[in-house]
Amino acid sequence: MNRQQSRRKIGVVCGSFHKSEVERMLKWSTDEAVKLNLIVEDILWVPGAMEVPLALDRLLSRDDIEGAACLGIIEKGQTQHGLAMGQAVIRSIIELQLVHGKPVGLGIIGPGAEPAHIEPRLEPHARASVVAVASMLE
Repeated sequence: MNRQQSRRKIGVVCGSFHKSEVERMLKWSTDEAVKLNLIVEDILWVPGAMEVPLALDRLLSRDDIEGAACLGIIEKGQTQHGLAMGQAVIRSIIELQLVHGKPVGLGIIGPGAEPAHIEPRLEPHARASVVAVASMLE
């Protein structure tokens, strides 16, 4: 990578509803950023999935941020609320990516994740979200 690429700064939006799991995801995504010569310039914690788009918009609006990753978990609930919320959030993330012209890596597990599905997906989703951003910045 050339010098300019090694200085690219990204942000990360983290949902705190499953804080201990997302903290682990953040460590893996930050580790992946280092491997890809990206700087994690800012980390924004939000209460849950619904707040991700606003925090993401704030990050992508900044001139010093060239992309972002979103980390979180949307579990399967007893109703369709999680599914509806997840679809709305993902749609908003895609729209923000297009509006700002900056890549966003999706590291949100779910919607509809069963407890047994969460643990094996934590590291792969966290790392893949940053790999996606790096790939689109090339």
